[in-house]
Amino acid sequence: MKKPVIGITMGDPAGIGPEIILKACTDPEVRAICNPVVIGETWVLEASNQTVGSDLEIRSITKIAEADFAFNILNVFDLNVLPEAPLEYGVVKAEYGNLAFEVIRKTIELAMEGEIDATVTAPIHKEALNLAGHQFAGHTEIYAHYTDTAKYAMMLAEEHFRIVHVSTHVSLRQACDLVRKPRILETIELAHHACRQLGIESPRIGVAGLNPHASDGGLFGYEETEEIIPAVNEALEKGYQVEGPLPPDTMYPKAAGGFYDCCVAMYHDQGHIPFKVLGFSWDNDTNKMKKVKGVNITLGLPIIRVSVDHGTAMEIAGKNMASPDAMRLSLEYAVRFCQQRKLVA
Repeated sequence: MKKPVIGITMGDPAGIGPEIILKACTDPEVRAICNPVVIGETWVLEASNQTVGSDLEIRSITKIAEADFAFNILNVFDLNVLPEAPLEYGVVKAEYGNLAFEVIRKTIELAMEGEIDATVTAPIHKEALNLAGHQFAGHTEIYAHYTDTAKYAMMLAEEHFRIVHVSTHVSLRQACDLVRKPRILETIELAHHACRQLGIESPRIGVAGLNPHASDGGLFGYEETEEIIPAVNEALEKGYQVEGPLPPDTMYPKAAGGFYDCCVAMYHDQGHIPFKVLGFSWDNDTNKMKKVKGVNITLGLPIIRVSVDHGTAMEIAGKNMASPDAMRLSLEYAVRFCQQRKLVA
């Protein structure tokens, strides 16, 4: 198969997005499997290129057809939204948030029109986004809105450890109210189909409980009995290999060992905390992260969207300290989804 064209959003220019993109796109293994195009501002990538000290030639294009995918070239689909000026790394600004938003919107448009095969997103700053007047909780909600997708979910993935969430960017109080049978069943189905797209023929799915000890038979809450168990039973009737509700503190160690192909978490932190404990590692001697691995995949969309599962890291932006591990992994996952879609087609 020919290499897929992957559109990479630049992210917030005050963060580490441009830096990790450049570092990933100098990796021969990345260039061997895909043709990357950055959607953003050429001058921002050029400034970051000087910081990183790469030998890449930054080439500005206004059409995907103009791209030259030679290994020493990085094509930037230039939006010309933000006038060139000295970058203020680590600063939250409305104009930076607006640029990040316009980049996402254009990338979605290119994917929907079939100009690119998949999208990979660099981190944005939600405060900057909202300062610019774009009232979205994050990438997932923007993608759902501009692709007119009603049923979607977030999957976190690192090797064989995968988690899909019933809810994400809402308060904990709201998250409890969203633990309802239809949404749980929908999330199980999205998890199952995503695993199939990754080549897992018969995925095993573990479903977490909401309450401590998955309520211990109703001692600590009613959600397991009234909502989660009925959803699991219906999923079993549909032929899915699913088990639950399970106490998360026992489910996740089994998943980390490979027993489950995917887990369903009931809310944001129930999924993110174990995932980042495994994928992220802090080095106290160097005072920085030595490992930042893991990707965020939006399930249910008509297009492919994979993202790094970390933030803008404003405190180290512009210092050539950011790890490109998650960006490389995101590009690898995007390619896997492209390949699987072509096999199915």
